[in-house]
Amino acid sequence: MTTRITSLIHTSTASILHLALLGSLITAAPLFAADNAATKHSAHEQPVPAGLVQLVRDGTKRYIDVNNATAAGYGPFLGCVTGTDHGAMGIHYVNGTLLGNLTLDPSQPQALIYEPSNGKLTLVGVEFILDSASWLAANNNTAPVLDGQVFNFVGAPNRFNINSFFELHVWAWRENPQGAFVDWNNGVTCEDQ
Repeated sequence: MTTRITSLIHTSTASILHLALLGSLITAAPLFAADNAATKHSAHEQPVPAGLVQLVRDGTKRYIDVNNATAAGYGPFLGCVTGTDHGAMGIHYVNGTLLGNLTLDPSQPQALIYEPSNGKLTLVGVEFILDSASWLAANNNTAPVLDGQVFNFVGAPNRFNINSFFELHVWAWRENPQGAFVDWNNGVTCEDQ
């Protein structure tokens, strides 16, 4: 009987120690993660962007100069787009030839987005735009996905007076505090055009 009681005490003590150790690890894990993040990114170093953001950045860097965009068939559409309650998108330069293309290619977005400022245009992001009827007919009624990002559906009628479409913004050249794939960017403005 004494051996059994001693065994139960040791088992209970070991369980309590395991729980205490587990609790301290759970408490310390965020501290380790924060310390690890701090060592990976100094104050002068930018964090590595999401995979799709980097693919778009690599594929569209030639369009930093808007003259290269116009030479490639992109042209301004609708002027500078600003949100009704927050943020903006900027000026969309759309490539009409790519609008009919159903291939998803990070280096060939249907629209490039520029922020106007003091007579200059700064590339801030891109937008992928697909006609929804054409896409759904060619893809078994499934929404488009590019590198894990599901496109947003915009029904008709809409403010652009066009057929329903799928779209995905990628803020590859200007950080968006709300997320790299959110439509409106509070870091973009149309006020300095």
